[in-house]
Amino acid sequence: MASLDQKSPNVLLQSLCCRITGKSEAEVAHQFQYAVRVIGSNYAPTIERDEFLVSEKIKKELLRQRREADAALFSELHRKLQTQGVLKHRWSVLYLLLSLSEDPRKPSSRVGNYGALFAQALPRDAHSTPFYCTRPQSLALGYGERSAGLSGSVGTSGISSLGVYTLNGPTPTAQSLQAGPPPLSAAAGTQSLGSRLAWALPISSSPSAIMAPPTSRPPLGPQVPNTRAVRPRRDGDATGEVSEAALVRDILYVFQGIDGKFVKMNAQDNGYKIDNKVVLCKSLRDISSRLAELGWLHNKVRKYTDARTLDRAFGLVGQSFCASLHQELKEYYRLLSVLHSQLQVEDEQGVSMCAENSLTLRRLLVWMYDPKVRLKTLAALVDFCQGRKGGDLASAVHSYGKTGDPQMRALVQHILSLVSHPILNFLYRWIYDGELEDTYHEFFVASDPNVKTDRLWHDKYSLRKSMIPSFITMDQARKVLLIGKSINFLHQVCHDRTPPGKITPASKPADTPKDAAELLSDLEGAFQEKIDAAYFDTSKYLLDVLNRNYLLLEHLQAMRRYLLLGQGDFIRHLMDLLKPELARPATTLYQHNLTGILETAVRATNAQFDNAEILKRLDVRLLEVSAGDTGWDVFSLDYHVDGPIATVFTRECMPHYLRVFNFLWRAKRMEYILTDIWKGQMCNAKLLKTMPELSGVLHQCHILASEMVHFIHQMQYYITFEVLECLWDELWSKVQQAQDLDHIIAAHDVFLDTIISRCLLDNNSRSLLIELRAIFDQIIEFQNVQDSLYRSALEELTLRLQFEEKKQQREEEGEWGVTPEQESEEKRRIQEFQDTIPKMRSELRILTHFYQNIVQQFLVLLMTSPDESLRFLSFRLDFNEHYKAREPRLRASLGTTRGRRLSNI
Repeated sequence: MASLDQKSPNVLLQSLCCRITGKSEAEVAHQFQYAVRVIGSNYAPTIERDEFLVSEKIKKELLRQRREADAALFSELHRKLQTQGVLKHRWSVLYLLLSLSEDPRKPSSRVGNYGALFAQALPRDAHSTPFYCTRPQSLALGYGERSAGLSGSVGTSGISSLGVYTLNGPTPTAQSLQAGPPPLSAAAGTQSLGSRLAWALPISSSPSAIMAPPTSRPPLGPQVPNTRAVRPRRDGDATGEVSEAALVRDILYVFQGIDGKFVKMNAQDNGYKIDNKVVLCKSLRDISSRLAELGWLHNKVRKYTDARTLDRAFGLVGQSFCASLHQELKEYYRLLSVLHSQLQVEDEQGVSMCAENSLTLRRLLVWMYDPKVRLKTLAALVDFCQGRKGGDLASAVHSYGKTGDPQMRALVQHILSLVSHPILNFLYRWIYDGELEDTYHEFFVASDPNVKTDRLWHDKYSLRKSMIPSFITMDQARKVLLIGKSINFLHQVCHDRTPPGKITPASKPADTPKDAAELLSDLEGAFQEKIDAAYFDTSKYLLDVLNRNYLLLEHLQAMRRYLLLGQGDFIRHLMDLLKPELARPATTLYQHNLTGILETAVRATNAQFDNAEILKRLDVRLLEVSAGDTGWDVFSLDYHVDGPIATVFTRECMPHYLRVFNFLWRAKRMEYILTDIWKGQMCNAKLLKTMPELSGVLHQCHILASEMVHFIHQMQYYITFEVLECLWDELWSKVQQAQDLDHIIAAHDVFLDTIISRCLLDNNSRSLLIELRAIFDQIIEFQNVQDSLYRSALEELTLRLQFEEKKQQREEEGEWGVTPEQESEEKRRIQEFQDTIPKMRSELRILTHFYQNIVQQFLVLLMTSPDESLRFLSFRLDFNEHYKAREPRLRASLGTTRGRRLSNI
């Protein structure tokens, strides 16, 4: 210390100690260390900071000394001081003046022989540790210190009196509280400033330190002189004022929720109050009111536990919460029992209220500080947990652990370990055994016993989001759900008898709350590893069973080949075989005939090499028949699914497959029809060269057929490659990378929904689908018109050839080739045929007009579609801008689309 600067606070403090005690620097080492600890304490004495009251005390003291003039002068000076803004803490200056005005020669004075009192305040064995090596101790012991107890010597912090408020510490006996501090000398009989400093000092060598306040919390204010030498046995003194001893006894009862003689529960104000008629000084009344708050907090916690403990519907988590509250109240009662023992010892031995270890309201206020904080936390927790149960209750407790106060955090963490223990037991039984015994619906996994086995994966198990604890993430909860659901799916649907222990090696569960606390302390480590390990092992085993035993991937490929027309040779051959049957009215079809044709097509194509399990599921279905329908309108392939694969191919998605097949089958039929039209044109082109009058009609047919072929080819390319192939590639990639069955189901649902949307089968594309079906109808109508034209033309050609043959035959026989009557008849017939040609041309013109108008409407809808791929399709359908030149709206839409594309670039 000598090396420090002479103007430093430490040197000045040491000089002050030397001045007060009248000793040298070497002799005041102990006093200096104590002074440094007192000044460095983070606890300030709670002196009543009321400027008016301090000034009134000064005036009363001047009047008591018969110095009326000085009192008037003081009032005037105080008034002037209040008008000045120089001093911020005027009450401090007034309090200092009041303290200095007291006569040190009087016995009742606060100021006495500072040297003697300050020297006596220090223990004889006080160590000489430098002040910067000391560390202030906290008032209450945390959960990590609960094994310390009260045995052994008392620490320098002086907080062992609160060691009873622990879980494992022993309760001190009354004999340990009987010894008192060494008596003060007669010169030190009054309460001076030195004695007030010494009152906060721990006496480590004395057993009486058990009840001494801690150094980190000095007394709340200056000691009130007590003229009584022995604690009285009555409730008040001769003046009628209630004694502090009686209040202490009342307060100890109030701590337990029992009304005292003076402090009673006020139902109207919902708190403990002291009757205004009771004669009591303001300071004791205020301290008593502050202490009585513990009784109100105790009642709040106790009322909750009493109401919930016997409520079986509260569940295991709620009972664990009540047990943790009971545990805290038990330690609180242990502390109260020690205080009652101390009070009993004082009453039996007649301990003076002014003694160092006597039980006073101020000491109670200090010692009960941490219990009050803990009870406040419990009461707030009880309020916040009202009406909650299960995982929701655990979330409420967990939310209170997010605090910067280490003691409060330790308390909440201890309660959370007890509360979460049942939840973790539920969790481990679910993920390792697939068992769910949640009688009171506390766990976040819910089960519906009414769901049948075929809907187990989709409907039987679900998440109760309100019961997911806040310390478990949604991703972890989803994995927990999938783990147990996979185990039950294997047992009940796949009939797999592999024990769960062989699928996922069960790790050590949270057998005790301590294990639960350790697990919760590492949620992103050990806990996450347990969940991930069980999730990956169970999901991988389930997918292996589905692929190995139930051919899930092969069934998925079969859907693509047959219902989505991916097996080209089979579909083409089937259509060739079905053409005579499907051209008939729908009411004349028989399913067994169509099934026979299907089997023929399978045996004649590469489909015969598929797995027998796949082929036996392939079947024919006839849709609902409407008036005028042909076989083309009602025919459909079907694929039967059952067992575990029905979890992926659900009864909701199979109608989607049938809708897509119907659309693709209709589009494939248009391609088939146009192929027949082209073949007819190529075959009849040379035959009809001898009929020049048909050249214009045939040319018109060729042009219209070319338009239709271009349209259908572009649509087929869009559907086959841009939709089906691209989406199938994405689906197959996702299936190969899937980590669980839910990923496969989700990828399959996205695949099917996207096909529905891109193939214009959803509600948003209804207008496009109507126009497209109208185009298909025009293609069928064109086939009928052209077939009628070729039929008439070929009949006429046959008649002409027959007429020429007869004519040549007659000439060879030496007769006239034709008679005038025959020649006129031939000319008349030819003229009749030629008269039908304008009608044919008119029909073709009308058909072409209708077709082109529908295509134009279809293109306009494509151009205004939000789907970019459909807008690109419109460019390919009108690659030479033939329709753009005919339709103004198409030009406007095209300009808008190009502008949008340029802005995006």
